[in-house]
Amino acid sequence: MEGALKEGERWLLPGFIDLHVHGGAGADTMDGGDAVARLARLHARHGTTALLATTMTAPLDEVRAALDALAAHCQARPARAARVLGVHLEGPFISPRRLGAQPDCARLALTDTLHDLLARAPIRVLTLAPEEGAHLALIPWLVERGVRVQLGHSLASYEQGVAALEAGATGFTHLFNAMSPLQHRAPGLVGAALAHAQHAELIPDLLHVHAGALRAALRAIPGAYAVTDATAAAGMPDGEFALGRQRVFHCAGGVRLADGTLAGSALTMDQALRNLVQIGLPLAEAAQRLSRHPADYLGLQDRGRLVVGAWADFVELDADLRLRAVFVEGESIELES
Repeated sequence: MEGALKEGERWLLPGFIDLHVHGGAGADTMDGGDAVARLARLHARHGTTALLATTMTAPLDEVRAALDALAAHCQARPARAARVLGVHLEGPFISPRRLGAQPDCARLALTDTLHDLLARAPIRVLTLAPEEGAHLALIPWLVERGVRVQLGHSLASYEQGVAALEAGATGFTHLFNAMSPLQHRAPGLVGAALAHAQHAELIPDLLHVHAGALRAALRAIPGAYAVTDATAAAGMPDGEFALGRQRVFHCAGGVRLADGTLAGSALTMDQALRNLVQIGLPLAEAAQRLSRHPADYLGLQDRGRLVVGAWADFVELDADLRLRAVFVEGESIELES
């Protein structure tokens, strides 16, 4: 794949798969209605061919309503949009001491609550803080029901992180962000990921994580993959937007709360690809971090790769890695001019 293109030649890559998307085009997953279709169309125009609609921490009634609204979008793909593969439930089962940009509505997970939520929509990924309540004991229960448990928004120690992996957790939510950091005598959740993980999310907007830390994680974690953590601000001009119950501000390329805390991003996956190449990854590896690795994480052999029998999800890029064409399940997506 590497090497200079001749005039008129293009790169053909598998479509991008984003497992952590809150919004785009001014729409937020917690809004209900046509919000998910709007954000899925925006991200398709930036090369994302499949995604997980990601919820925010909120009171349970709001989480239930969001899941009820998302369920229909998981069953049928809107025209000109990315396929919604299911839901990433990012809260409310997180640490109230590591909320990041999540609203202060964290709560402990209980089996009755989880039963109810799992019945409403296909939850493919669930983020929790393993040190809270009985969360560690609930991990095998969730895994048995086909949920991939990710560790995040957590103050877990290294030992608690390793115990969660041994219990069946398989990923880390936006590695480095909103979790106990790596220190040489207290390795924290970041240390558990770097030492033991096969998979982890990374936000390569070059704001959430320093390029050196990105490279360290990509070297240590074989199946680490890029996510956008995109908010309603993605694809929009600077301004004020909703992120669940929070008000966030898109300015200078980032999305922040009023106090300056990073609050998701305005990143799209085509820009994530360019950023990974910019920090030194070969294009072939960068492409895999946006396609094959997230597909493998979800156990999908028919997406994230250009092979006979896979969905016709692919992108065409020029020598500057700018999108020239996107196909989602064989449908040509009209790009922004």
